[in-house]
Amino acid sequence: MAREIVISSDSHVFEPPNLWTERIDAKFRDRAPHLERVGDVDQLVVEGDQMIAGIGLISNAGARFEAPETISAHGRFDDVHTGGYDPDQHIKDMEIDGVSGEVLYPSQGLFYFKIADSELMSAVFRAYNDWLSDFCGTNPDRLKGIAMINLDDVADGMRELERSAKMGLVGGMISEYPWEARRYDSPEYEPFWAAAQDLNMPLSLHTATRREGKSRGEGNTNIRDASGRANKVFWPSTSMCDMIFAGVFERYPKLKLAVVEFELAWVPHLLGTMDYTYRERHEEATYRFKNGVLPSDFFHSNVYLSFQEDDIGIRLRDVIGVDQLMWGSDYPHAESTFPKSREILDRILEGVPQDEKAQIVGTTTARLYGFDMERIS
Repeated sequence: MAREIVISSDSHVFEPPNLWTERIDAKFRDRAPHLERVGDVDQLVVEGDQMIAGIGLISNAGARFEAPETISAHGRFDDVHTGGYDPDQHIKDMEIDGVSGEVLYPSQGLFYFKIADSELMSAVFRAYNDWLSDFCGTNPDRLKGIAMINLDDVADGMRELERSAKMGLVGGMISEYPWEARRYDSPEYEPFWAAAQDLNMPLSLHTATRREGKSRGEGNTNIRDASGRANKVFWPSTSMCDMIFAGVFERYPKLKLAVVEFELAWVPHLLGTMDYTYRERHEEATYRFKNGVLPSDFFHSNVYLSFQEDDIGIRLRDVIGVDQLMWGSDYPHAESTFPKSREILDRILEGVPQDEKAQIVGTTTARLYGFDMERIS
């Protein structure tokens, strides 16, 4: 991959609460996220006693290559890559990995979509977005941040999306799956879709951001966690279908949606079933598109996919759409390709024509999020 400029469409900061929670509105500060030592590991706690998540899986990049048996949801802040929260070290880690630019998502922040109190969640998101803007501001040519947006109150979400755009953030992450009663086919979101289009802020559905949190009932929670992880694409693919079947992209043709960290190979089958449903189930697919357009056409014109190392998906790229594929390293998480991203890209892109390689590893992400390829080369 020596000739291409490599940009990661899905990397992360690790945002320890002590670095940014002082920015939270004063009335929420005593309920703000904090790390708490529970036994010999650190847990993320909100509202005094709501335990959100451990930090192991979002902190130990490289373990999969050396000792995968050590990968655990349990960890300590001492084990986190310094580059997760120090922007200067972050750039050094990018150079180690051969990455010229990164689109940044949160780490612990992914789990803040579980916060029950909507006002508190919005306050947390605002404070995090402020901190992320400052983090990216240390090297804005190479670091581009995605804001966290709460859509429990659509007007509030619109205000935060506009504020984030003014701060230099380049997109908005909404829940991969909202409350069941308020899915993304609802007309209440229309002003938000319009605002995202007008602001040129691509939206993201990122893994681990389901608004309702876990729903697994009784039984062996470890087994059900494994089953949920293996089937995690169900939630964003359902949200994406809701938007497509509701005509969102017909009404807002410049709106872009990135489905992040769900790999690729699931897409060809879904494209077929979407079109089949539209053609043959008119009582279900009640919104009818103009000019003979099919659901798969909106997927190809408006949806982007961030992946890490889906070999099968790469083989199916002509069906999925080469123009929509964006590689991401997932630094500094346990499943990250760091520090071996270049050799992994060489393997999974072997035999791919050079112009397509360049698109997949850099130019598509640069176009969507506004990287200047000359400035980061």
